[in-house]
Amino acid sequence: MRQIVIIIASLLLISSVSAETLNARIEAGKPVRLGFANEKPWAYLDSDGKPTGLINDYTIDILNHMGINHIEPVFTEWGGLIPGLRAKRFDIITGGMYILSSRCQKIAFSEPIGRFRDAFIVPKGNPKDIHDYPDVVRESARLVTGVGYNMTNSARDAGLSESLIIQVPGPAEILSAVKEGRAEVGAVPYFTALYLAKQAPDSLSVSDPARATSQTGHYIGIGFRKEDNAFLEQFDEAQAEYMGSQQMLERVKKYGYREAQYPDGIATSQLCQRQ
Repeated sequence: MRQIVIIIASLLLISSVSAETLNARIEAGKPVRLGFANEKPWAYLDSDGKPTGLINDYTIDILNHMGINHIEPVFTEWGGLIPGLRAKRFDIITGGMYILSSRCQKIAFSEPIGRFRDAFIVPKGNPKDIHDYPDVVRESARLVTGVGYNMTNSARDAGLSESLIIQVPGPAEILSAVKEGRAEVGAVPYFTALYLAKQAPDSLSVSDPARATSQTGHYIGIGFRKEDNAFLEQFDEAQAEYMGSQQMLERVKKYGYREAQYPDGIATSQLCQRQ
């Protein structure tokens, strides 16, 4: 009998933890856990182990504005962000994730925080004049990108052969593959490309996103669990006040974010319906 009671109690505890919303965590005095893939300049840990980077700084400012200061970083590989959020290993994705319909089926997103394009790191001087996915196809170039990155599907949609697409864990491996000649093109978000090229300025260049005519740009949002919609609504209200403020501009300018990256009024609900 005692064993049955223990089992029932354990099941009830697991059920209560599983059902816990983000608002309930906050009310219980628990930290808000930020999940990210430790990728510069979007989201990473500083030398003191504190979360920083464009998306972390942006998100933390909004949380502080909401009166939330108890924050804890949790980092994982990019491919583990959505599964980790859904498994409640953390509460918010701050990795700099594009709002895509395939992702909207699994998680909820804040309203867009900015509009960004993909770019490529290429050998110095960009000898093959690659600036867009059709250029990669034209040159039959080997392309490397990260596991779970949208760039894989963009390359496929442009007609690049599967045999020419290499997937690796993240930016460090993308940089290594291009530097060592295992790939001729590294596909990443534009800000990531700028950061990676700075690590090897004598051997790498960045493509010109203005010449990527097949791209209309992607919108980045903060990721939440669907059951935390009540908190998300509060977050979006605070974000609407923060967007374009002097505090925001001062906070994000060191990462290269400018008014040109402002979202142009499109709503997340519209982005989630795009195919």
